[in-house]
This record gives sequence, C-alpha cells and structure tokens, in this order.
Amino acid sequence: MLKKIKFYSIGLVLGLIIVFFILNQKGTTCSYFPNDRVIAETLTKDFTYSPAFKTEMEAQNISEKFLKDSILSAGKIDFDRSKAQQQPCPEYLLLYPKNNPRFEVHYSKCKNVATFSGLKKIR
Repeated sequence: MLKKIKFYSIGLVLGLIIVFFILNQKGTTCSYFPNDRVIAETLTKDFTYSPAFKTEMEAQNISEKFLKDSILSAGKIDFDRSKAQQQPCPEYLLLYPKNNPRFEVHYSKCKNVATFSGLKKIR
C-alpha cells in the first residue's frame, strides 16, 4: 500500500510541474472574475479613439502604451455605472487606479474593436 502511495505521489508531482511550465510559457491566466475578463477581452481588440479622447490624452500626457499597459491592465471596471448588457457594443467605465482613482475612461467594446470615447481626470 505504501509503495502505491509513493508511486502516485511521484506521478502527481511530476504532472503538476509539467502543467505549471506549459501554462506558464503560454502566458495563460486563470482569473474568471468579471473585471479581469472584460479587461483581458478589451486588450485583444483593435483600439480606436474619439477626437475628444485623443485631445484629452495629449492634455494629460498619456501615451497609448501607458493606456494599455497601466490604465487598462491595472484599472477596475465600475459595473454599476457601465452598460455591460447593451447590445451590440457594451459600454464600460474604467477607474484607474483601483484604489483612490484619478482617471475615468469611457469605452465601448464591440466584436473586433474597442472605441475609447472619454477620458476624465477625477483629481
């Protein structure tokens, strides 16, 4: 009986190590919270910006890279003020950073494109 448990344990540990390395190389994440899912899906879309959004980005000295890498990645969707069930393109309000937000970003997420329409500095 003890021999079977040792054999099982060795196989389990080796299997977990192999799965860990395979998933780690692919950059997969295992977060199924609504906030993380919406942001991850938004990052896969092509970005378009309204003229007002571009003007506000320039005024706040925010680059597209900073928008994608920091604001979207570290932001929090305010589902109470968003229209997540709207068809065909849900509209979202993202707050950045999560604690003590300084920016509000308004955008809609369609099938292939995320259209950013508003950027507002809160304080």
